Amino acid sequence: MITCLAIDDEPLALKQLENYIRKTPFLELSASCHSASEARTFLNDHSVDVIFTDINMPDCSGLQFVKELVNPPLVVFSTAYEEYAIESFRIDAIDYLLKPYGYQDFLKAAMKVKQYHEWKLLSEDKNESHPTDEYFFVRADNKSVKIIVKEIVYVEAMSEYIRIHLKGGKSIMTFMSIKLMMDTLPQEHFMRIHRSHIVALEEITTFRRNEVETKDGIVLPVSASYKEELQKYIDEKTILRK
Repeated sequence: MITCLAIDDEPLALKQLENYIRKTPFLELSASCHSASEARTFLNDHSVDVIFTDINMPDCSGLQFVKELVNPPLVVFSTAYEEYAIESFRIDAIDYLLKPYGYQDFLKAAMKVKQYHEWKLLSEDKNESHPTDEYFFVRADNKSVKIIVKEIVYVEAMSEYIRIHLKGGKSIMTFMSIKLMMDTLPQEHFMRIHRSHIVALEEITTFRRNEVETKDGIVLPVSASYKEELQKYIDEKTILRK
């Protein structure tokens, strides 16, 4: 079962969300909260697999609440305002429910959660000999496509999809969050350098200011939040003159 935390300051909306979660066989409602502060208190002593949260709340927006979590679980946002969609995906939301929504819309989001949750469990169970260190499969164009890990140059987030760029100029687009992709890849060979980019460390030829360049001459941005980790990696590989 996938454990859930429901958050909404509107009593009727929260009740509907509770009913939808209970109606879905693979979901289990752990708690429901009327505010972000109430949810923080719950999460201090409990963990959940996914948070379903409203964005517009009086004490703290759902977006800010999730940003403040140290190790956030999977997240599905809901709101009556479409303009929050892009920002929600930038912080690795699984899906975005536009109010008012029915059970079929909720179930579609829940199925995405199920897919990501199962993939996450597989990636957490992997060890050095696990096939995902060498290859894995993704769904693209209604078929399963094999991705050879050492052929990946970089990964680019595109809203709720990612594009995997391979050597030779080929690329594969699949429905997945960039966070889940980063969790799947071998950490010693890949690094997230931007909210929208993961790069193969072996492919980096130049690092300057706020960008890196790959062997193919592709320039990728490096954001401030990831720059320190990249700089540390570069420093460890640098031979200093005495």
